[in-house]
Amino acid sequence: MSEFAIQVENLGKMYRIGGQQARYKRFTETAMETLFAPLRRLRSIGKPIPVAETLWALRNVSFKVAEGEVVGIIGRNGAGKSTLLKLLSQITEPTEGEIRVRGRVGSLLEVGTGFHPELTGRENIYLNGAILGMRRAEISQKFDEIVAFAEIDKFLDTPVKRYSSGMYVRLAFAVAAHLEPEILVVDEVLAVGDAQFQKKCMGKMGDVAKGGRTVLFVSHNLTTIRTLCTRALLLDEGTCVADGTSNQIVGRYVSNIREGVFQREWLDQTNAPQNGIVVLKKVTVLDETGDPVDVIYTDTAFDIEIEFLVKIEGSSVGLTIIFYDSENNCVFSSINNHEMNWYGKAMPIGTYKSVCKIPANFFNNGWFNLSINLFGKNFSDARMVHDALRIEVLDGSGVRGDYYGDYSGVVRPDLDWHTERVN
Repeated sequence: MSEFAIQVENLGKMYRIGGQQARYKRFTETAMETLFAPLRRLRSIGKPIPVAETLWALRNVSFKVAEGEVVGIIGRNGAGKSTLLKLLSQITEPTEGEIRVRGRVGSLLEVGTGFHPELTGRENIYLNGAILGMRRAEISQKFDEIVAFAEIDKFLDTPVKRYSSGMYVRLAFAVAAHLEPEILVVDEVLAVGDAQFQKKCMGKMGDVAKGGRTVLFVSHNLTTIRTLCTRALLLDEGTCVADGTSNQIVGRYVSNIREGVFQREWLDQTNAPQNGIVVLKKVTVLDETGDPVDVIYTDTAFDIEIEFLVKIEGSSVGLTIIFYDSENNCVFSSINNHEMNWYGKAMPIGTYKSVCKIPANFFNNGWFNLSINLFGKNFSDARMVHDALRIEVLDGSGVRGDYYGDYSGVVRPDLDWHTERVN
């Protein structure tokens, strides 16, 4: 018995762009082309012949997925995610490489895939089950559950070509999730559904994953990837550039596509921010172990480390950090006047590091700018350093529970709740 549900080795898919593309033609088209072919040849003398260009949507992709593993696939638009799922679902054939799949594959790709538009919802349920190799009795056992989940009972005997996109997706997901294929492949099609149905789908996918079935899930919703998936693949320009835990891969992807500034250093002292007695040298976001980070999550603590140079002997230096949200609203500020070692004391000339600790489960997800205020003993020489850092806080895995909508506000503290029954 193989321990892998999916094995992909050196997979590649090439498409031809431009040039003479083969297609089926009507008899009248063929006859007219034959009649006017000599005239076209005369007109084309001396003109360059169009040459088809090739595009590799995927190239040299290799990975394995264990039975019961839930794997997310992320990447920019055009990275090859949907092409990979089509190959795994046997909707299209690879140009090169090999795919080994163990078990029945249920696919939920773009709207329209897998359903016959002229057949009713009822007929398509049985058709999809038959494609998966299920007996009619097996499909009938799941039929009522599928219809209830999709919420299409009034339109069950209507041809699906008359369904709205939302109805189509609801039925497609219900069929793919309830007919119990060993491998479930889902593309970003769930974005078509409303928020309530998306929540229901995520819950069902969680149940599928817990049931030991293999799931491949493509999504731009990084919170969903981190919540549902234990592992993720990162595709870029048709190749798999990273494979690891969902936290690792999401972090790498975000650091590549976002212009966050998690560290800023001023090497030239003459041009560095300063107020006459203190020079700002470096500002860095660190994790709890003291290492620099390039991604922050709502459920992890982090530190703001400020390195500065005291130029005048016996100076007293104070620091304030101020966080602003993406609309430049002040979130909060913090002053280091509770720092016991040096605040309010005469400081010898030299370099110092001051660390402000930000607790976990404090920020809401979103973008934030950090400004720093340098000041002396009398606050008269204050110098504000605007936008010293620009950071994004991502949703931590599991912090949302069963809620996938937006949270309002700039902070999202994890507060204690207690409920009891009162007679």
